[in-house]
Amino acid sequence: MRRLLGVSGAAAVTLLSPRALAGTRITVKHVRLARHNGVTQVIFDLSGPVEHSLFALSKPERVVIDFKNAQVAGGMRVKPSAPVHGLRYARRGLNDLRVVLDLDKGSRPSSRLLKPQGGDGYRLVVDLAALSAATPAPVMTAAAAQSTTRLRDVVVAIDPGHGGVDPGAVGKRGTYEKNVVLAIARRLEALIKKTPGMQPYLIRRGDQYVSLRERLRKARAKKADLFISIHADASPYRYPKGSTVYVLSERGASSEAARLLAQRQNEVDRVAGVNLSTKDNLVASVLVDLAQTATRESSFKLGEHLTANINRVIRLHSRSVERAAFVVLKSPDIPSALVETAFISNPSEERLLRTPVFQQRMAVALHAGVADYFNRYAPSGTLLAARHRAVRALS
Repeated sequence: MRRLLGVSGAAAVTLLSPRALAGTRITVKHVRLARHNGVTQVIFDLSGPVEHSLFALSKPERVVIDFKNAQVAGGMRVKPSAPVHGLRYARRGLNDLRVVLDLDKGSRPSSRLLKPQGGDGYRLVVDLAALSAATPAPVMTAAAAQSTTRLRDVVVAIDPGHGGVDPGAVGKRGTYEKNVVLAIARRLEALIKKTPGMQPYLIRRGDQYVSLRERLRKARAKKADLFISIHADASPYRYPKGSTVYVLSERGASSEAARLLAQRQNEVDRVAGVNLSTKDNLVASVLVDLAQTATRESSFKLGEHLTANINRVIRLHSRSVERAAFVVLKSPDIPSALVETAFISNPSEERLLRTPVFQQRMAVALHAGVADYFNRYAPSGTLLAARHRAVRALS
């Protein structure tokens, strides 16, 4: 690994004021880590001066840097070096860029925009000063982890689609979607109930109608760690067949963020444990955006595990995880996936959906996908997370 040098030192630099900066799109050309006087520095090489803001979050510890009117050239990677163990970035809105530094421990961030004398471009230097007991960080808590000493089960919300006056799709033989997906959901519930460290929660237990928003509300009230919605696909044609897994699209996430922000006066509107009604526009927007970004990433990982296991039971209609704006996928802080188990409009797959053998095999595949996901991403404070840490320590 080549040695990374700090910005402060022999080379003279000019410190820039944060007044109105050029409206030209700025490019982040490179990022690197350095240490100077015991302080870790994250140095961004830029094509020009950039407007930016930064703040810290805890549980888990991270620092968020927002670049206005900026983009990335190629990509950004850093070799982990304490306290930075990871770097993520994504487009924010149409023109802005958000960078998240994942940290091992809390830090007090500060930044300087520099113009090296005799050199090209600009540098943004983010200093990550270690916290002491006497200097707490100016942190907003996302409350994503529990601080209790008692380990808990993960909660899996199982949502059988449709129900009651809403039968869903109906096959040529008169098979109701609402009935077959409930049968699969009950079998999945039984499997999860037998799994140590997991607790199932069935959104509807019988043939009753539950609105889409009520399904989300019920899952969040139960503090679900995952949400699986089970459906049977349909087409006006007889030949489409196979299974598809969906997660929330970016457009769906944006519309849900706008809805949450517009209604945050409502005490119920909480994201990652934080009551939005107590936050101003900027803070509320940041909290929703961070929660949604993390949740969409987790949902896609869940979708990949589900797809891999379903493929052992039935051919896939779509081999990749698809994205759509289904309402039941819009919980901003619960990783969620919608599974179209088979085409009820296809005669052969309608027959499959009616059989207890296929229903059980599909439930086993969904259970395996959920188990595979939690093997990698069990939330802290849960029995599964503690068990996996112990296994890794012995290996």
